[in-house]
Amino acid sequence: MAVDSIPEVCPELGIEVPVSAIDGELRKLWEQDEARTNASLMNLVVFSEKEGALIENSHIVRDLTREHACRAILVEIDSTVDPSLRAWITAHCHLADGRKSVCCEQIAFHLTGRVTGRFRNTVFSHLNSDLPLIFWWQGELSPILTERLVSVMDRFIVDSSSWKNPAASFAMIEECSRLNKDLVIQDHAWTRSWQFRVGIASLFDDPSAQDALPEINSVEISYHPDHRNTALQVLTWLAVQAGWKDVAPGEPTAFESASGLRISVKLTADSAGPPLTSLVIRGKGTTVSVSQKAGASHVERHIETAGYKATSLSPVDPTTPAELLGVQLSRGGKNSLYQKILPRFRAMLEA
Repeated sequence: MAVDSIPEVCPELGIEVPVSAIDGELRKLWEQDEARTNASLMNLVVFSEKEGALIENSHIVRDLTREHACRAILVEIDSTVDPSLRAWITAHCHLADGRKSVCCEQIAFHLTGRVTGRFRNTVFSHLNSDLPLIFWWQGELSPILTERLVSVMDRFIVDSSSWKNPAASFAMIEECSRLNKDLVIQDHAWTRSWQFRVGIASLFDDPSAQDALPEINSVEISYHPDHRNTALQVLTWLAVQAGWKDVAPGEPTAFESASGLRISVKLTADSAGPPLTSLVIRGKGTTVSVSQKAGASHVERHIETAGYKATSLSPVDPTTPAELLGVQLSRGGKNSLYQKILPRFRAMLEA
């Protein structure tokens, strides 16, 4: 990528400024209009090595700040050309009560060349030290993810569906958790399955389904090929929560229930469907399922036993990175259930 891939004048990113002048130029922004209020509840760093990511992510942050006040720091890196560093500042403003503009600061950096030290120092020096750091890493993990960087994060957001080698990348995630015991890991792949997991859990509140729980003998999951990690995470969640044992360690084709019953597993790729198309669980004459058709605006929950049927609907899960990020920021929490399934999920990936 050429150093001048971002135009000299780029309204999407705001005003280009020398890095040394960022703080002073930000103060000038607020002095220009006393009707604007600077609002910030967190530092949000968005990191990408994809060409054009700065402008794309500026649009995402503009919409995100309607609901989530933050100081946003956008970083795009290209390590294939000579070293350089450019910076821009802007503010995303939204009317509050129709009168006063509530604004969030955005600082954007475009770094080229070898950047490990420069990147870390550039980000650290522009964080609001009084606020938590939410770090959204887009794409493949890399050596830029250093111990020092991990040590200052409060929440680390990734999308494991985009990784070419999930097993190796999750080994890095485990190391991140070891280095920072309080770090909260959030994965877009896990968030994409929220309505499916809630649907299954609610269906098993039905007494008919509860009776069949010890007699489950098969699980079928249909998923889009790009989202196999989501399917495996749902499968792992079922096994962990139900107390199923692996028939063969790390092999996701069969489990054994607490009562010793063998549970067969069928995973089917569906390139025409959404990330998850269906999850079907059978046992003791009972079928429990959650499904979503391509383009549908709802998820269908269904339970069927001898002489009894019930169906209900729920919203679909978000799919775009911006929607997924918004949901993750809204829910907060420690994401302890995801941490709970990770060891078993990693074993599946490494099998």
